[in-house]
Amino acid sequence: MAERSASRLGAHSQGNVPQGEKSEQKEPGGKELTKQGSAAPIRIVFCITELDPGGAERALTQLVTGMDRSEWDPVVISLGQRGVFADVLESQGIPVISLNARGLFSFPRVLWQLTRHLNRLRPAIVQTFLFHANIVGRIAAKLAGVKVVVSGLRVAERRSDWFGRIDRWTNGLVTTNVCVSQGVADFSAQRVRLDPRKLVVIPNSVDADRFSAAKPADLTSLGIPPGQRVLISIGRLDRQKGFDVLIDAVAQVKTWPEDVIFLLVGDGPEAAVLQHQVDQAGLTNQIRFAGRREDIPHLLAASFGLILPSRWEGMPNVVLEAMAAGLPVVATRVEGISELVQEGLTGLVVAPEDARGLGVAIQQLLFSPDFARAAGVESQRAVNNGFTAQAVVESYANLYRKSL
Repeated sequence: MAERSASRLGAHSQGNVPQGEKSEQKEPGGKELTKQGSAAPIRIVFCITELDPGGAERALTQLVTGMDRSEWDPVVISLGQRGVFADVLESQGIPVISLNARGLFSFPRVLWQLTRHLNRLRPAIVQTFLFHANIVGRIAAKLAGVKVVVSGLRVAERRSDWFGRIDRWTNGLVTTNVCVSQGVADFSAQRVRLDPRKLVVIPNSVDADRFSAAKPADLTSLGIPPGQRVLISIGRLDRQKGFDVLIDAVAQVKTWPEDVIFLLVGDGPEAAVLQHQVDQAGLTNQIRFAGRREDIPHLLAASFGLILPSRWEGMPNVVLEAMAAGLPVVATRVEGISELVQEGLTGLVVAPEDARGLGVAIQQLLFSPDFARAAGVESQRAVNNGFTAQAVVESYANLYRKSL
């Protein structure tokens, strides 16, 4: 690493200098010096597939807005349309460029545009998030002569092996792969067969105050009267998230306490299928669908516990958010969970796709109110000790410094 870092220093020394300007000298660490002799911030381009609401998009926004602007000069490029996080970033003075990709046929145009922007911006580092941006970003960085490329691996993708193959075939263009959990790192090394020496783990973070201080939402509009114990599940209505397994778990338990309601929050391709499954099982009074919501902190504040029935994950942001809200968690043993949920301390863990085991764990939580309260308190303590935005931003900053 020391030899490679030394060779990168000269290659990146002008990455943060605006086009058309040349600095007259460098400080010993390799940063450009302004005309006044002070070190100019190092430019980093963050490239992401889109900026619509989502875990990766929120993580990028928290990272970029939390960076020390006297040291770093971030620019964000979205391959897709402008999303809601573009406004958040621009409100903090961070430039956002949208390339308006519209599917696979946009690839040549988007690659050309991204390469052109990188040639103009001359960043020292390109950091990519999400699969499509990972692939296009590393190719464009190579074409633009950017030597340090950091790729974000956010999920142990089991839907198709093609994702892993493409990642592996192009990973020679990547300096470092940042995995959001040890589970993702293990998956990337063992199944995708990426070089373990290029894998590092930096977890997600959560704005704990945003969730701990939220006031409970009024759930009467969803047909949930006051005083009910709400078990909430949040995520895209997709096979990965395992909502069908949760519905099976609820169906297998013959009698639930009258004050218990399951609330599924989110939208996605399986929405109609899952609603049909609930209807067929006669669970319309027990399970409610809330659709896509923007008031997640308030929904969590109104809930008794979080259920995560996923088949695979990376490091689920919703678990961090529920823990920050002081909720106990019942989750499947998927990537990232072992680093978040401590069995018997902050929640309960079961095997993926085990509907019976999931139902038993949920019952255990409901019939152990003292444990549920203690697990919620311990969850908040764990989040505040290890998953703050400040800690994650500093971990990325240390990685970037070592890469130059």
